[in-house]
Amino acid sequence: MEIELPGTAGPRGWPEPGCRCASCNGLRARGTAFEPTRALIDGVPLEDLPRREVPGGYDVRAPGGGRVLYASGPGARPEPAAGVVYDAVLLDLAGCPEHLGLLRHRGAVAATTRVFAVHNDHRLPSPEELRRRLRWWTRPEEGPHRTLLLGGVRSGKSAEAELRLLTHPRVTYVATAAPRRGDAEWTARIEEHRRRRPHWWRTVETTDLAGVLSSATGAVLVDGVGAWLAAAMDEAGAWDDPSRVDPLLEELVAAWRAARARVVAVSDEVGLAPVPLTAAGRAFGDRLGRLNQRLAAESEEAALVVAGRVLELR
Repeated sequence: MEIELPGTAGPRGWPEPGCRCASCNGLRARGTAFEPTRALIDGVPLEDLPRREVPGGYDVRAPGGGRVLYASGPGARPEPAAGVVYDAVLLDLAGCPEHLGLLRHRGAVAATTRVFAVHNDHRLPSPEELRRRLRWWTRPEEGPHRTLLLGGVRSGKSAEAELRLLTHPRVTYVATAAPRRGDAEWTARIEEHRRRRPHWWRTVETTDLAGVLSSATGAVLVDGVGAWLAAAMDEAGAWDDPSRVDPLLEELVAAWRAARARVVAVSDEVGLAPVPLTAAGRAFGDRLGRLNQRLAAESEEAALVVAGRVLELR
């Protein structure tokens, strides 16, 4: 089955006429424009092929008998037909990448299914950013593979971690920070993260991070290493004697090195903060900084996230 996409943008194109956003302005400055989405399947316009309307789009039959699931427009999440494994899917990955993960989770999208991004528009910063994301989304990597994402507070590192795994069919989210009784702001932060996660992800709230990494398969998101270290120092009684936590750090590094899953972990980049005034704060910062270095050394990928922008660390 041959699929041609003469256009891949939203209904008003990309850049959109009259729009002054950074995405549209950037494309205009480069003299680049994308036409609204049009698809030809084996040379036949998609709208001329036999198709059945489904919630969010169409189930299309190709001239040679193949099956294509097509999102009808921006924001659409087409429902798959029962028991069908599609030959290709044309989806709004700019706005709904998690829907591809759900289709994989249900079995409607398999390893052989071709994935195309359509209805692209200024919800994306640039075509380059779309290509960066498609590297993970169209062919999600299996393990072993480790990624460490570093950043400061509210840098966007957790959102970047989630973005990288949104299209995986099986994700275990490891939350290392439990709610703090009486701390409404901290509870609100945790609830914000919960709302962002796809409902089919499995959540594990634990400080036994080494145990999870040792047994996990599929994809694992760890958020985050800093909260785990604080809990580990509590567990080891290490605030007065930091050396007591070192065996737990060795155990974690060994489990990270031996992990079989696709792991993405978030950690705080302590080098961006001033030196703490207390001995306990300095002990925590020293241990976390060294742990970050060791995990990065055992990772296939590491990146720094600043103001939502990602700098790959080579």
